[in-house]
Amino acid sequence: MKTQVAIIGAGPSGLLLGQLLHKAGIDNIILERQTPDYVLGRIRAGVLEQGMVNMMREAGVAERMDREGLVHDGIELIYNGRRDRIDLKELTGGDTVVVYGQTEVTRDLMEARTASGAMTIYEAANVQPHELKGEKPYITFEKNGETVRLDCDYIAGCDGFHGVSRQSIPAEVLSHYERVYPFGWLGLLSDTPPVNEELIYAQHERGFVLCSQRSATRSRYYLQVPLTDKVEDWSDERFWDELKTRLPQDVADKLVTGASLEKSIAPLRSYVVEPMQYGKLFLVGDAAHIVPPTGAKGLNLAASDVCYLYRILVKVYQEGRTDLLEKYSELALRRIWKAERFSWFMTTLLHDFPDADAFDKRMQRTDYDYYTSSPAGLKTIAENYVGLPFDEVD
Repeated sequence: MKTQVAIIGAGPSGLLLGQLLHKAGIDNIILERQTPDYVLGRIRAGVLEQGMVNMMREAGVAERMDREGLVHDGIELIYNGRRDRIDLKELTGGDTVVVYGQTEVTRDLMEARTASGAMTIYEAANVQPHELKGEKPYITFEKNGETVRLDCDYIAGCDGFHGVSRQSIPAEVLSHYERVYPFGWLGLLSDTPPVNEELIYAQHERGFVLCSQRSATRSRYYLQVPLTDKVEDWSDERFWDELKTRLPQDVADKLVTGASLEKSIAPLRSYVVEPMQYGKLFLVGDAAHIVPPTGAKGLNLAASDVCYLYRILVKVYQEGRTDLLEKYSELALRRIWKAERFSWFMTTLLHDFPDADAFDKRMQRTDYDYYTSSPAGLKTIAENYVGLPFDEVD
């Protein structure tokens, strides 16, 4: 088999890259070790930055998102019972976010790929890149008991934190930067109307709360919990009771409870690997970085990587600009570190840290007071939340 760009991973980043390349006339094949149903079954984020929304439109897969997605002009922050609304649209000159679940993004991209006739090979086992520093890289994988070779010009590693792509780069080449947080998020999904029209990020002495949503009838709530907690420790009743305790009374009174569709606990970490390229292999999304979900950046950062790699590859194939290939890591990392900073800032601002002393807590309160009472502070939160602009590729 032969293609121009081989993509490892059929999550949203791999599918978005594949769709954009296909529309640009660049042949690509996607390899995915899981089944389509497994990929669609992942419960993930649901807040899309302005840049991600624009890319979905550029890829020609935005029709349902534009019809069903919920445009949010602002978010609410709560600290020690005090509520502050961040007017995203006003503070950024018109930018907003769209609430549209990652599962729906993936579904739209999968359907578009099927309609295009572009190839995705699911249940591809033992995927392994080769000759990454050579002129002719290739990938081997197993399908139906046979070993298959896929020759290509370039490889995009969109296969997540535990995927083979990053592991295929020699360890001595990479630098790892990591912060592991001493708590996790317990998430509950329910077919209940959201407690608020806009997302609520709430600090409480018992732990952080996020009131999110997937649609006008489906809600997603999160509680900060110790890493030692297990999902089995949390009945639906206990979850709803704790959520009400951590919310201001006027918000808790509006909460509609119901049976959980899914519950899970996710640990929080910040992680970046440098560089994001090795020869003809380019790391994209979670293969290169993880952010705590507090800033709603995970999926959006993956889309940012896709944007840079796609624009570079278009110039490579259409203009012969192979000199741009070595700029991918620098371009992507510049935006990644800014998003890492914002996610770290929001996490530090709103969570209860078990080892925080009295000074730390006063500094946290002062940070909140400054950012929510200063026009510059409010604008900083808003412009980071809707997503910083992409740098030009040239």
